[in-house]
Amino acid sequence: MNAFNASLPLERECCSILNEPLALSLVLCRDSAACWCLVVTLRLPVSCRSGFTMTTAAHAQELFRRAEAVCFDVDSTVIREEGIDELAKFCGVGDAVTEMTRRAMGGSVSFHTALSERLSIIKCSREQVNKLITDHPPQLTAGIKELVEKLHQRNVKVFLISGGFRCIVEHVASQLNIPLHHVYANRLKFYFNGEYAGFDESQPTAQTGGKGTVIRMLKEQYGFENIVMIGDGATDLEACPPASAFIGFGGNVVRQQVKEKSSWYVTSFGELLKELEKI
Repeated sequence: MNAFNASLPLERECCSILNEPLALSLVLCRDSAACWCLVVTLRLPVSCRSGFTMTTAAHAQELFRRAEAVCFDVDSTVIREEGIDELAKFCGVGDAVTEMTRRAMGGSVSFHTALSERLSIIKCSREQVNKLITDHPPQLTAGIKELVEKLHQRNVKVFLISGGFRCIVEHVASQLNIPLHHVYANRLKFYFNGEYAGFDESQPTAQTGGKGTVIRMLKEQYGFENIVMIGDGATDLEACPPASAFIGFGGNVVRQQVKEKSSWYVTSFGELLKELEKI
């Protein structure tokens, strides 16, 4: 059988949600009876294959076992509470802010809008933030410390990507032995007298779709091909792609939209530890 082989680039529109090239291989063959046939093969990069085939829990579990990096949401995932809600309660405006958080995490309003509106209500001072961390430190979710330790033992990079505040998330990272340069979160701004002056809107985590932006940055910086996102909210779910896989977490709060759209949904970090033990 004679064959003619040609490789052609495939336009990005065919995979518009990813920023990686595809390859289309065309093989024209002729058999002994002089009949011709065309064999077409589409080759996708690893991350693209993951994004398009992750339709079952089994595949998500496989990607998690083979992950080069794991990114965790923080509020209601790594820690038991929503940091911004706790800050609002501490500042005496808890009820107004809690409802806005629920809407934001459910995906009914853009994250940037929800963050801006909530902070405009709280208007916390530097002193209030520091006192909150001292008097009411964030509570780690059961099993997270053991899971992070296990990932570190396997040389998996661990990152915290949060729509919360860096001053709080850094405290959590220190408890989990996660390097502070692996923390991506929002920065509060204060005037010289300590009064609230807004937040740094240039941070990717302050924007709608910001967690996906961070993951894309990590892939470019470190060359990760398999990176997994774990979280409880809509902002975590929308980070896949570019994440290779998303694992929904309902150990502290169950968000129905996230649960329904997650190919693998867990309610404890023990389930993830058991998955790693299969290796």
